[in-house]
Amino acid sequence: MSAHRTELSRRRFLGGSLLIVAGSVVTTACDTSPGADDPSGARTTLNVWYHAYGEAGAQQAALRYATAFTKAHPDTAVKVTWVPGDYTGKLNATLLTDAAPDVFEIGDFNESLARRGQIAALDDLYGSARADFNDNAIGCVTVDNKLYGVKMIDDVMVLYFRKSTLSKAGITPPTTFDELVSAARALTTKTGKGLFLGNDGLGDSPILAVRSNGADLVTDGKVAFGSPQALEALTGLKRLRDDGSLLLGFTTDWWDPSAFTQGVVPMQWCGLWAMPAVKAALGEDFGVLPWPAFKAGGSPVVRVGGWTSCVNAKGRNVDAAKRFVQWLWIQESGLQKDWAESYGFHVPPRKTVAAGADKLSAGVAKETVELAAKYGKYNPGTWDTAVSTAFTAAAAKITGGQGDPAGLLADAVRQAQTAVDKQRG
Repeated sequence: MSAHRTELSRRRFLGGSLLIVAGSVVTTACDTSPGADDPSGARTTLNVWYHAYGEAGAQQAALRYATAFTKAHPDTAVKVTWVPGDYTGKLNATLLTDAAPDVFEIGDFNESLARRGQIAALDDLYGSARADFNDNAIGCVTVDNKLYGVKMIDDVMVLYFRKSTLSKAGITPPTTFDELVSAARALTTKTGKGLFLGNDGLGDSPILAVRSNGADLVTDGKVAFGSPQALEALTGLKRLRDDGSLLLGFTTDWWDPSAFTQGVVPMQWCGLWAMPAVKAALGEDFGVLPWPAFKAGGSPVVRVGGWTSCVNAKGRNVDAAKRFVQWLWIQESGLQKDWAESYGFHVPPRKTVAAGADKLSAGVAKETVELAAKYGKYNPGTWDTAVSTAFTAAAAKITGGQGDPAGLLADAVRQAQTAVDKQRG
């Protein structure tokens, strides 16, 4: 998938900015300049950008955290900017101007921001806490052995299945790709389909299929999804489409659990963030699985995305911005826990915080966290829109039976390699 697109599309958007001074909200603002007027007389005003989370209470939590920071650092005002619409597009455009935020979040870390000198290295913020961050959280923000962000939340994506429906049909939850194909086919009826991966019939599945067959996407700056294993896996995905077992064109996409909770499908690829809604609708009548190994020699896969806090290296307030990021995402473990489990479910990137997240410590939520630790994979830092679009377009044609699979994939590799080379200068 394009992580930026799907992470954004699963949110409903609000908008606006709020300025926090001396621990209080004093005014609303529509502009996003870091130098907005500050009636408190604080020496520094930080502009902190969030995409407009759709989970109830998330915006209020961000404001509450900013208020707590200004109480601890009264010389620094914080303007929380809640950005509606195409967050990634707006952010990339604004980073080229004087109105660029001091601190901002990004979904699925993009290493080109570091290579272009747009974000600051943050190694000095971690200290002894570095060892407490999980391997994915460290690996995904590392560029040339430096850390260019602090992971805020891990978004874990898994395969949900309805226990009672599979049991009634005499189907064991699938642990191999062949079993997944067979289960989806058997669960497809005249009135419903067996599996929902996304309205396009793909969702994350091309990435998952490639990795479940022992292949990779991009390795050390070289596009790797042109391998025989990748081609085999992508060609295998066509079986799901040919069987007519995929739900297509639902009212919401894979990131929303409605198709699953409303009984439209008994299996759906979705995220941990949706688990509170799933449990409210189905009680204990659901389970989760990793994407199954494509065949012997492969491995199950759990997709790990999420959001990372970065500091504008060209901003006017780099030191203060670093102090804010360190305070919120490294020092204040209680706020990190709140952010992860109070507004949808997400996994705290810090191991000690995750261990203390009560809502993630039992049942299917705990199982999901354990699956992420065992099988979790994040997209490479070079997986930007140009690279992912080339890959996904080829996968769509391959699964749709449009053209020679090897030729389609080879063309996508050439396009993607050009894009990666451009990123890396």
